Amino acid sequence: MTVRVVVAEDQSAVRAGLVLILGSAPDIEVVGEAADGGRAVELARALRPDLVLMDVQMPRMDGVTATGIVVSEGLADVLVLTTFDLDAYVFGALRAGASGFLLKNAEARELIEAVRTVARGEGLIAPAVTRRLIAEFAATGRPVREPSGTDPSVLDVLTPREREVLSTLGQGLSNAEIAVRLDMAEATVKTHVSKVLGKLALRSRVQAAVLAQELGV
Repeated sequence: MTVRVVVAEDQSAVRAGLVLILGSAPDIEVVGEAADGGRAVELARALRPDLVLMDVQMPRMDGVTATGIVVSEGLADVLVLTTFDLDAYVFGALRAGASGFLLKNAEARELIEAVRTVARGEGLIAPAVTRRLIAEFAATGRPVREPSGTDPSVLDVLTPREREVLSTLGQGLSNAEIAVRLDMAEATVKTHVSKVLGKLALRSRVQAAVLAQELGV
């Protein structure tokens, strides 16, 4: 299956590089390019891609705002490009429901694999990036969602198995790793993850991972 991607990046040279890299993968097709968040939203609405590769600092509409719109309207998954020296943007994108985060200096193969991973429905990409984000988020105590709920009672809606899955998400594990850890099929893992997100009113696996860290699950 071909992964259809919209690339949103305001620097034309960087955007061209991203398009070139993604276009080199036989299973990825760049269907649109945007130089600002507003255009990214327009293209997502018109083209319904599988994924939007979203920069955070862009004119007219920043990537955080655009991410919130794309996710809330169910237009596509969002993979955010970050440098990690812009915490406010990273945390904002997390609350907006971004499915993953990737450092801008990532190697070409890492970018391609990140797109594939998010397209498979596994938001926890690049473990080093994700775990650093989780650690920073937990340390600052910033809210994961609106309204924030760090009371352990929010987990009462989960079954024991779903709590186990949430715990593994908090460790930054992929579906395949969770399947091995909990001795279940990957398809079953995906089902449990979906139920966890739905019951806790979370938009992404990354949000679930941070919540697990906050509550010490």
